[in-house]
Amino acid sequence: QEQLVESGGGLVQAGGSLRLSCRASGSIFSINGMGWYRQAAGKQRELVATITTGGSTNYGDSVKGRFTISRDNANIFLQMNSLKPDDTAVYYCNAEILGAGTDYYDDVWGQGTQVTVFS
Repeated sequence: QEQLVESGGGLVQAGGSLRLSCRASGSIFSINGMGWYRQAAGKQRELVATITTGGSTNYGDSVKGRFTISRDNANIFLQMNSLKPDDTAVYYCNAEILGAGTDYYDDVWGQGTQVTVFS
């Protein structure tokens, strides 16, 4: 069973920085697109950033210029700078994973990591 495990969340003052990490594990043959999403209390889950196998990136409008997504094999990272209270949310890692012995890509989600930004 493929898994995604996030780390790096926490409490930070507005204007500060955090770096999130996500590691994929399990019987993985290949990973396609990967990304970060977030869900604030009482709101729908929204796109933060995605990255393809070729390194092409896409960002949500609210984080452009402040957040940077990167990828290293089965790991992805999210560097978050100039954090604002509105960035407070649970951040989820997502990946399209082709498991060993299967012929389709699973849409896999991590358990989430809390980011809280205080002013």
